[in-house]
Amino acid sequence: MLSQEDLKQIAAKGITAAQVEKQLGQFKQGFPFLKLEAAASIGCGIEAPSSDELVKYVDAWNDYKATGDKKIVKFVPASGAASRMFKDMFAFLNGDHDQPSTDFEKKYFENIDKFAFYSELNDTCVKNEGKDIKTLISEGNYKAVAANMLESKGLNYGQLPKGLLLFHKYPEAPRTPLEEHLVEGALYAASAGEAHIHFTVSSEHRELFKAKVEGKCAAYSEKYGIKYDVTFSEQKPSTDTIAANPDNTPFRNDDGTLLFRPGGHGALIENLNDIDADIVFIKNIDNVVPDRLKDDTVTYKQLLAGMLVTLQKKAFGYLNLLDSGEYTHEQLEEIIRFVQRDLCCRKSDIKQLEDAELVIYLRKKLNRPMRVCGVVKNVGEPGGGPFLTYNQDGTVSLQILESSQIDKSNEEYMRMFTEGTHFNPVDLVCAIKDYKGNAFNLPDYVDPTTGFISSKSKNGRELKALELPGLWNGAMSDWNTVFVEVPLTTFNPVKTVNDLLRDQHQ
Repeated sequence: MLSQEDLKQIAAKGITAAQVEKQLGQFKQGFPFLKLEAAASIGCGIEAPSSDELVKYVDAWNDYKATGDKKIVKFVPASGAASRMFKDMFAFLNGDHDQPSTDFEKKYFENIDKFAFYSELNDTCVKNEGKDIKTLISEGNYKAVAANMLESKGLNYGQLPKGLLLFHKYPEAPRTPLEEHLVEGALYAASAGEAHIHFTVSSEHRELFKAKVEGKCAAYSEKYGIKYDVTFSEQKPSTDTIAANPDNTPFRNDDGTLLFRPGGHGALIENLNDIDADIVFIKNIDNVVPDRLKDDTVTYKQLLAGMLVTLQKKAFGYLNLLDSGEYTHEQLEEIIRFVQRDLCCRKSDIKQLEDAELVIYLRKKLNRPMRVCGVVKNVGEPGGGPFLTYNQDGTVSLQILESSQIDKSNEEYMRMFTEGTHFNPVDLVCAIKDYKGNAFNLPDYVDPTTGFISSKSKNGRELKALELPGLWNGAMSDWNTVFVEVPLTTFNPVKTVNDLLRDQHQ
């Protein structure tokens, strides 16, 4: 099936022929649905800290940072282009109608002066059209305004990444999401006078990101009295996956070469694995708010991190105790309670294990990466949710699942998914070193059976695409996971340009 030319193409991407054959096999076999025990909820997998606990964990985080000997990194997936943000505006620009006709279009133009990019767009219109926005609109030339926002002759927002768009107004100058993440890094992730921030970007935008950082870092360094260490990485070609025809044979481009596609955000587990850090904060590029609303974000980030380092300290203590060999049966029972109650990892037949087997089991469950994830009350946003799920080894633990991982023909599972009380806003704090200070090899903790297949097309031809296990889904399947309820004020994603008109972004 694979020619010598195919093998050369595969090798050039850093992929083996065996990997490609396995991926083609996955198109034929599909992926198994996950076995669910329950949707996580308050008291059943989701913690809801009291005000006293909040203070305790925030203090724990500040104490951890104060030692100055731990490296903390803020990891921001930022490679996505903003084209989907402007889907409705592209439809207007390319449509037959010249006047705003949909509610979306009317809202955009009626409120255009409220966008943080208004001033820049106005200057661009004057330069390119010889008229400002108000004049163009009064003359009914709405499309000229849209074109100057979306196209390369203007702001080029239709092709830029979200991280480089102007989101929020400030008296001194409007800010991009990239800048808001720089500010957040200073407020909760800086240690020993330095904030380490890592953006995953696409290769075509890397230089634009670097230029923005070089142009802005000095001002924020001075404002917050810290140094910034900002780094970038790109999704590795070796994480691309082969595309298939509907009959599961390799999809070929018009020139006969194999088509490979990016493997989705799950590919970023490789980028995360390359990060040298004790603690890593993960948050999407578009989930930012202006300074006037940052207090909740900062407080709850500190809470999540404080809970993480508190749990980690306890786990490390138990691992050292197990290593010593000098423990009592009562101490083993204490460790079991910690694994089951605090880390929410349960094994139904644990009482049948001999002490030697029990120690092996407990060491395995304690000595692995750990994450504390903020979850918000479900308000109908599309995306994943927190569940208690059966693992490959028969244990039950907490996982973040997407709808594609759930058997839609199973009425009970679909009820769990649709009636779930909480939603995953991608608000994670991760511990990625073991109790001896060695970095975990994160790909070892991926569940490869949790990928999924989606339908796409290229040049009018149907194809099947293979998505790797998602970064916060199957790619972190074998981590210790704890869910904590955080307020909705910490979740403010921007999916469409008109989301920037919400009060949270004004």
